[in-house]
Amino acid sequence: MNSPPSAPPGTTIHDLALRLRRLSPSCGAVRLVGIDGHAGSGKSTFAGQLADALGGAPVLRLDDIASHEELFDWTDRLLAQVIEPLARGGSARYAPYDWRARRFGPERLVPDAPVILVEGVGAGRRALRPHLAQLLWMELPREEAWTRGQARDGEEQREFWAGWVEAERRHFADDPSRPFADLLVRQCEKGYKVFPGPAGTIGPDQDLTHGDGPSAMC
Repeated sequence: MNSPPSAPPGTTIHDLALRLRRLSPSCGAVRLVGIDGHAGSGKSTFAGQLADALGGAPVLRLDDIASHEELFDWTDRLLAQVIEPLARGGSARYAPYDWRARRFGPERLVPDAPVILVEGVGAGRRALRPHLAQLLWMELPREEAWTRGQARDGEEQREFWAGWVEAERRHFADDPSRPFADLLVRQCEKGYKVFPGPAGTIGPDQDLTHGDGPSAMC
């Protein structure tokens, strides 16, 4: 991943968009930006707003790559369908998974763009990090994130969430993302704030927590 000067504490989403546009390409001509975090941490909402700030950047959602049978074992599919074609300078196509029908649908084109956001749990896994221009981590404790996610999805998804929580625990125990995040994103009362992450350059005036828990940011 690129290592430009770290975002100063308090960077806003619009400042972040400007910084991402200035990064060197990381996958062919594309700047891939990973947005990782626990399920329910607000990745999808943030990715949508960041995409808007980037002028309509495409968002590849890992929920479309994963499946019931492969909650986290989707690396080879993502590499073959998206990462490798982009790295060769070609067009990427993938077959999004339908979680209700439990099958993959028709192919979908990933639009050409200077910046493409990859959003989802596992976006910062070790197999993807070499292809990322930046890795962002949604800074919310896992228990709080999971509680939000379960409240969002309702009783209908209770059984799914029970299996998901254990699968996510195993995934991050084996392949953590947060220690390699360039930037930490915290949702505040109004909007978001972006701070240097564990992988960024930390100065003496930047008091950040590098463990599993979040930093106090808002």
